Amino acid sequence: MKIRDELLNSLLGEASSKAAVVTKGQNYPQLLQKLIVQGLIKIEEDTVAVYCRGEDVDTVKGVMGAAVDEYVEIMKRESGVTLKCNVVMNDDRAFDLPDSSCGGVLLTALNGKIVCDNTMKSRLTLVYEELLPSIRAILFPDEQ
Repeated sequence: MKIRDELLNSLLGEASSKAAVVTKGQNYPQLLQKLIVQGLIKIEEDTVAVYCRGEDVDTVKGVMGAAVDEYVEIMKRESGVTLKCNVVMNDDRAFDLPDSSCGGVLLTALNGKIVCDNTMKSRLTLVYEELLPSIRAILFPDEQ
């Protein structure tokens, strides 16, 4: 049982290292924009703070305007309401996301009471947990 858990954890670690490669790709800015839009839709608040890794700050700042515009357009199209939202970048570098987050963004509202963790690490963990029964069945077929 312990060996099985170690194998599954090593699988998750390997997937995390592969997810970190995404941040080096040319489509990473578009991914960040989509993650911000998705987070804004989930949070549904007027004032939102965006957190990212230190190395992603310039990229996130570069796509933030387009992400907000896309969010406002989606909300207008779907609900007929034109929103005025205040999305700000975290200015305190002490609160940057750790490198272990593998990239992505974290959005907060209401002074941190509402949080949407859209980091690569959290998304990978979510998929891993959803697929864990299938992964176990593939890796350990004799235990069924």
